[in-house]
Amino acid sequence: MVTIKDIAARLKVSPSTVGRALADDSRISEATKQRVTEVANEMGYVANLAARMMRGVSSNLVGFVLPDIRNGFYSTVAHALSKCLQRGGFQLTLSETDDDRLVELHHIRELTSANVAGIIIVPTAKPHPDSVKLLKMLPHIQLLRRHASLGEQWFGIDDTQAIYAATSHLVQLGHHRIGYIGATDELPTGSARLKGFHQALPRGENVNPALVQLVAPGSIDIGREATRRLLSLPTPPTAIVAGSVQTTQGVLEELTAQGVRVPDDLSVVGFGDEIGFRWWGPGLTTVGLPVYDLATACGLWFVHQIKDNAVTSAPYTSISPATLIVRGSTKQLAPASGRRIASPRRRTVVSG
Repeated sequence: MVTIKDIAARLKVSPSTVGRALADDSRISEATKQRVTEVANEMGYVANLAARMMRGVSSNLVGFVLPDIRNGFYSTVAHALSKCLQRGGFQLTLSETDDDRLVELHHIRELTSANVAGIIIVPTAKPHPDSVKLLKMLPHIQLLRRHASLGEQWFGIDDTQAIYAATSHLVQLGHHRIGYIGATDELPTGSARLKGFHQALPRGENVNPALVQLVAPGSIDIGREATRRLLSLPTPPTAIVAGSVQTTQGVLEELTAQGVRVPDDLSVVGFGDEIGFRWWGPGLTTVGLPVYDLATACGLWFVHQIKDNAVTSAPYTSISPATLIVRGSTKQLAPASGRRIASPRRRTVVSG
């Protein structure tokens, strides 16, 4: 196995110079760093991470702690972060929590023990106190969700504005019985989106509590169940707003299974713009999210902070707006708004 001493002998410099160059030490010139890196790659040198950890040197790993990589929303974020960090000389490692704070704590402990350079986290609703203590010991940034105990450094989306725009669109089309399916208000994103829904409704208009379905995040099946509850109401909604990507998928699957004609029987506004959404039925009207740009901005900021040793607890917030994408799943409500949804109908075929 090639060692630092072998590289030093080849370059006729001291082993300490090689070690510092490979560790990106500011005391070593950029020209020397480049020369050392080229020779190290040529000789097939592999850094001994365990030895670096024993010396207390941070690795080039950045942990990304997230709820569920199966969610297209988060996989897009992970991809953007990975590319951004790679250009900065760091490698992204993924840890799924399934929104379980004990699993979250386990991953944070493991990442900390590996001397990661920092952690980017989509926190659970109530992070464990030990998670809070560990994160305060190393650079970290919250992404998409924000929890006060983890500090005020956060990159996110204007969730209130996103659902406000979706609901306002339906109100302008004449809908009053609008169903909403979103995450519980335990999550900051859930409460912000619910706030946007209520703000968009006409003032003084009472909302039937049954039209608001607050569900656990991260499950398509839960979205389907909530859709069934809305459709089975004595007076079902004339429109539905979905408050998450997976909820949207659940809504579309259930509407398809029941043969509901969109937008003739029901108007629908989704959340996120997954690849298949534009091809679903008449095309899904949905809230477009600046996911890639948001993740890239977060990654660039984090790399800069780490490299300049500038990571502090000073508040830093970046909020990106969402955009409503209008397609064929919403339309003007006819004057006779008491229409009923017959179920089941003939199962329709979904393209895409």
